[in-house]
Amino acid sequence: MKRFRRTAVLWGTAWAVAAVLCALSAWTYADTRGDGSLSYAKARDAVLDAGRQEVAQLNTVDTAHLDRDLTRWLAATTGPLHDQLTRSRASDTTTLKASGTSTAGTVTDAAVTELDTRAGTAKLIATVQVRVTPRSGAATTDRKRFEATLGRTGPDWKLTALTAVPLGAS
Repeated sequence: MKRFRRTAVLWGTAWAVAAVLCALSAWTYADTRGDGSLSYAKARDAVLDAGRQEVAQLNTVDTAHLDRDLTRWLAATTGPLHDQLTRSRASDTTTLKASGTSTAGTVTDAAVTELDTRAGTAKLIATVQVRVTPRSGAATTDRKRFEATLGRTGPDWKLTALTAVPLGAS
């Protein structure tokens, strides 16, 4: 009988400890999930990911697939930049077809410099490596720096402005 009581007490204690640990884990998770700094960090990461993709997209065009690439430019933008690209699409197509030059942009580094989650605006700086392939001749690599402004459109972030930053500027 003593052995049965001791086993029952041990099992009861183990279950009680497990229940307390479970409750503490649930409370910690709920507290962290509602943490403002965590949601801000997630928003910053979303801006950084979207900005990197969209800056690379706007530095990439394949003359063999102009319509597809210019459509991607429009999909990556909103606001004034989207309006500008829409207005200049026909002339961009003509110019790019005539030059026959294709480019492939890769963001090598980027950082969010401003983020206002309430207003849905952000700024990002990025360095981009652009591989330029002319119709004839050897391909070259160019390095560029950009400052991008992004706006939130629903759950997504899109470019509203993209400005080249001269290499000598700080």
